[in-house]
Amino acid sequence: MIKVSVVDDHKLFRESLAILLETFENVEVFSKSEHGKDFLTFLETSEIHPDIVLLDIQMPVMDGYETSEVLREKYPEIKIIMVSQLTTRESIHKVMEFGVHGFFTKNSSPEDLEETIRILTERDFYLGKDLSWALKELIEYGDKAENPLGILISERELEVIKLAAKEYNSVQIADELNINVRTVETHRKRIMEKTKSKNFIGVIVYAVKNNYLSLDEV
Repeated sequence: MIKVSVVDDHKLFRESLAILLETFENVEVFSKSEHGKDFLTFLETSEIHPDIVLLDIQMPVMDGYETSEVLREKYPEIKIIMVSQLTTRESIHKVMEFGVHGFFTKNSSPEDLEETIRILTERDFYLGKDLSWALKELIEYGDKAENPLGILISERELEVIKLAAKEYNSVQIADELNINVRTVETHRKRIMEKTKSKNFIGVIVYAVKNNYLSLDEV
């Protein structure tokens, strides 16, 4: 069962979203919170945590950006899907740079939301087909990476990056490279540490900017 928390300051949307989530197979609503601080207080008192949190960007007291920073530091095992009605290039790029794992617009369909949740249980990131342009724009127009990637990344780690860019999950990468899943996860963690990336979107951006991947491979 996939445990999902909902954090949104609009009660009607929060409750409606929770009802929708309960219709998805093998998905349960783990908690509902009005804003980020409320959610973090809940986590501190809970012995178990959700697998995924649907986190609104614009909220009083503590918004989605502030909340995601704390979650990445204290609860890195929780996958973050940022939810917003903002679909500008600036807002989507900012979401990606903040190290969240996925982005979902409030105008998207229920089927898209369910697909995002299921895919994120296996992958480090998922933007959806209609937002793939945002990743390529971030690569093409963002700042150049400071350090040469070749100094840091081994040949095996580069193989992991290339497969992750093709949207392979850890199990698929392990099968492709004939290694175990735990080894893949170790590689992923080490790569993120070396490149100082908040998630694997950052790793892929870093790789392309240092000419280890082409835009056609993303």
